[in-house]
Amino acid sequence: RFTFTETFGKYFRDKKDLLDYYDRTFSVAKIRSSLLKENNVFWIAFYDDLPVGYAKLKKYSPTEFIHSERVSQLQKLYVLQDFISKKVGFLLQHEMMEETKRLNKKHIWLSVLKSNEHAISFYTKAGFIHIGEHAYDIGKEHFEFLVLKIEL
Repeated sequence: RFTFTETFGKYFRDKKDLLDYYDRTFSVAKIRSSLLKENNVFWIAFYDDLPVGYAKLKKYSPTEFIHSERVSQLQKLYVLQDFISKKVGFLLQHEMMEETKRLNKKHIWLSVLKSNEHAISFYTKAGFIHIGEHAYDIGKEHFEFLVLKIEL
């Protein structure tokens, strides 16, 4: 919830929409269920024993933008803002890419908020390229995303 709030919280005019999204997406039951799914892999990054970030990979996640069966999705990669300079995101991304290679996948795709220039730069420096766009609504808010991919 903290990492999501740091990234998206400022875009919510109605706090109830944000709280409702938390209940649907970040409840203990939802996270527990997601952790148990065979198709998901999670990493938690620690700094001085403090959890400061996490990543979630969907091992198999087809998309209309990539015509391949060997495709994974980097569904989440969040780092607390105070720890971004510690290269935590880079380490999480590296681990995710190594796991994807081990799974013999050829492509990784992700969605990134169009206005999140820092994240877009982070992914393009790693070799991700723009392949499409999509939108997602949460409550009264409308979000525009870029779809990026990398070929391994």
